[in-house]
Amino acid sequence: MRTSRRSDVDPFIVMDVMEAARRAEEAGRRIIHMEVGQPGTGAPQGAVAAVARAMGDTALGYTVSLGLPALRARIARLYGDWYGVDLNPDRVIVTSGSSGAFILSFTALFDTGDRVGIGAPGYPSYRQILRALDLVPVDLPAAPENRYQPVPADLAGQDLRGLLVASPANPTGTMLDRAALGALIGAAQDMGASFVSDEIYHGLEYEAKAVTALQITDEAYVINSFSKYFSMTGWRVGWMVVPEDHVRRVERLAQNLFICAPHVAQVAALAAMECADELQANLAVYARNRALVLDGLPKAGFTRIAPPDGAFYVYADVSDLTDDSRAFAAEILDNAGVAVTPGLDFDPVRGHGTLRFSYARSTEDIAEGLDRLRAFMQARGVVSQTTQNV
Repeated sequence: MRTSRRSDVDPFIVMDVMEAARRAEEAGRRIIHMEVGQPGTGAPQGAVAAVARAMGDTALGYTVSLGLPALRARIARLYGDWYGVDLNPDRVIVTSGSSGAFILSFTALFDTGDRVGIGAPGYPSYRQILRALDLVPVDLPAAPENRYQPVPADLAGQDLRGLLVASPANPTGTMLDRAALGALIGAAQDMGASFVSDEIYHGLEYEAKAVTALQITDEAYVINSFSKYFSMTGWRVGWMVVPEDHVRRVERLAQNLFICAPHVAQVAALAAMECADELQANLAVYARNRALVLDGLPKAGFTRIAPPDGAFYVYADVSDLTDDSRAFAAEILDNAGVAVTPGLDFDPVRGHGTLRFSYARSTEDIAEGLDRLRAFMQARGVVSQTTQNV
């Protein structure tokens, strides 16, 4: 049976790493997971309790395609609480995770063959979803001196119909301040390109609050999710904010492509938004882990990193250690029992010389992972015992 050209997308390498780690665990090994961008905690307890109540009291059937009105209103209120933005709840659309929001956004904004700029390194599924929709992803190689974030000069000479930017970014955790984000929005508008802002890691910031595109313009698509700050990866619920005159267009697409986000996940999401104490306690764990990795990775020989402003990742240039990040990650897993992600997931050109380390798990796991990495690199002759103790 024939297959489509659109289905010929690359694998999501981190999922392959997770599977290799699972096989190792099945064989009896203890693996430290520093590969996947998944909180070590589950959904907030208030969310779990709300679901338990709903299971007994509610049919949990279809909701309207735009999402539960109460959840949309609560998300709109979040923008007032976090950013001082007065957001009309009618502009909020609840989606099946951020992945559903990207599919809706790309389908609503772009036609076959349109070129969409994405920063490299960047979340790999941007590229693959665009390809699956017969769109053309255009990698914009972001420079280390710009902390791996795109700048307007990177758009020069590009014929783009869209620009997608993430802040805090995956895999680097670096953020754009208001001036930098505004400059990119302005550059996109000047070339007639639609602007999509991936804000899935908002709430996970350490020294300064992330800026939402909605503080700068209403002419953007903003995408977020309950997976990261709200610790609900497996519930598959997210949201998007679109200009008022785009709501009905996106609604029609959502009705036909997804019907609605899972009702039970929407119930959990609404309750999770009232669990600030628990969520902030999770953030405090990530902050401790961030301090550990920023101290421990250089001691293990991973010295070329862009210190993260948010999210729970560190992106390391390891081109002095390898020219095959996939093989190097497999070696680390086999010999150290630590799962890390090859940079090829995020940058097809330069990613052979980079790795991503996630610090989303427990502090105990991160400390053990760093110890194992130091021992592995010492055995490899990269660091000495003296260097480890510095």
